[in-house]
Amino acid sequence: MMKIAIIQFPGSNCETESIRAVKAAGMEPFEFLWNHDERKLEDADGYFIVGGFSYEDRSRSGIIASLDPVMEVIARESGKGKPVLGICNGAQILVETGLVPGLRDNVAGMALAVNKRMKNGKILGTGFYNGWVNAQLSAPSEASAFTRHIQTGEFMRLPVAHGEGRFIIPDSLLDEMRANHLTTFRYCDDAGNNTAEFPANPNGSVFNLAAVCNARGNVMAMMPHPERTPNGQPIFRSMRDYIAEPIRVSPQNTLAFSPRRHALADYEKPTDTAELIVQLIITDNEAATVQSALSTIGIHARLKRYTHWEITARDTLRPTQGKLYHISQDILVESGELFNANKERVVSPETVANDPNSVALLVRYRDEFIGQSKCDVLKSQLRDGIEDVKKGTLWHISIERGNIETLLQHILDSRILFNQYSQTCHMYK
Repeated sequence: MMKIAIIQFPGSNCETESIRAVKAAGMEPFEFLWNHDERKLEDADGYFIVGGFSYEDRSRSGIIASLDPVMEVIARESGKGKPVLGICNGAQILVETGLVPGLRDNVAGMALAVNKRMKNGKILGTGFYNGWVNAQLSAPSEASAFTRHIQTGEFMRLPVAHGEGRFIIPDSLLDEMRANHLTTFRYCDDAGNNTAEFPANPNGSVFNLAAVCNARGNVMAMMPHPERTPNGQPIFRSMRDYIAEPIRVSPQNTLAFSPRRHALADYEKPTDTAELIVQLIITDNEAATVQSALSTIGIHARLKRYTHWEITARDTLRPTQGKLYHISQDILVESGELFNANKERVVSPETVANDPNSVALLVRYRDEFIGQSKCDVLKSQLRDGIEDVKKGTLWHISIERGNIETLLQHILDSRILFNQYSQTCHMYK
């Protein structure tokens, strides 16, 4: 019987329904945890990376698991033509590894960003959403290992439960993916129309994308959960039938898209703005996890994480009124909106100042919803000219020996701190 490895990381939580769905399709699932002997994976006929919140979504969803040595094995086995299915958090992991869409050297070509539910040009909500959607096959049935039992234009009613499921893809790559039938499933309404409006599109995903494949068709990243309903069984039966056939290995890379390297510019604080830099006074598990993940791939550095707030006000923060700047900062601190005094404290910018053995990076989401929300709250509370609030993460990186610039480039190449399609990154000095 065909053996399917059910891949789990710390925080995965969909293994039960995943095992049930694989069994229902006539295949034999076996659980594989991140710390099991990787050699067992070589005996599997296919792989199912399940949903959940691997590593508590630290840094961002899927990135820590994507750097696990287990994924190197899965990437190698996928190169032999074996099928790899990633659902929800599994899809996020596949996107971060670059296995989808499968560009040269598996460089990342897209992102799965925070949900943005849109209707009539307005944002109805952001973040986690739990509901039912229609996932419509928009590619030929034979284009993927997972769609052989589904007709083009047919849609399945499936549940979704995610906070970061919005596909962001550069226009030129999306055009190429469409031409090569890699935009596998798209959200649609009950009439089969691919409307971008909520609730048909639950997360604001570009081109209404619910799932995408690699160029070879044997790796699929899907945000809805076909394993949670009998409606999704055609995906697993298709996977079974694909494995049953002799696997014909096609070229690894057929896409011409080549991502541009993100150029790091210095952060320049705008005039009429105040900064609040917030530090945890309890153990920072997120920074510890990122540091550990870097160590696993041979990058040794010390990391500290800070929350960075940039607040713009019309009158109270002008450079010519230095005292008002400090008064306004005190008011912002006292508002209690920007940090929790029970576990955090405000520190000075000098705390993250660079020296010859350290560097600091400011990372922000391109769609920065938390800052927008805090701005609305502060406007209603303070009524003192608050115009804009931006939230970011400051990463302070230091080393004991070696060249900090060389190490920084290795960290940037790992993509652990930011995804250039959904986030920006600046040098903070």
